[in-house]
Amino acid sequence: MSQEIKHKENDNRGMFYMEDDKGITSELTYSKKDNGILIIDHTQTRPALEGNGLASMLLKRSVEYARENNYKIDPLCPFAEVQFDQNMEYRDVLAN
Repeated sequence: MSQEIKHKENDNRGMFYMEDDKGITSELTYSKKDNGILIIDHTQTRPALEGNGLASMLLKRSVEYARENNYKIDPLCPFAEVQFDQNMEYRDVLAN
């Protein structure tokens, strides 16, 4: 299984994901608002791979992306919300 994180986006939606020869193994989706906020609305990992930290890696990459592009993040997805609560180093990109 590759742990390469891929990214694709259009004008107002985006996705960080990993895949193997069977398809997507883990994904994090977001929407972009005009006010510079990314709303993380969904994370999902293939059930057989849950607990391996894949979604956490995607979230970390989304935080890096936000920093690189001067975005703030609204962690609407319950997984992302918990991760923001537990990781103080993500607070600089947390939307108010």
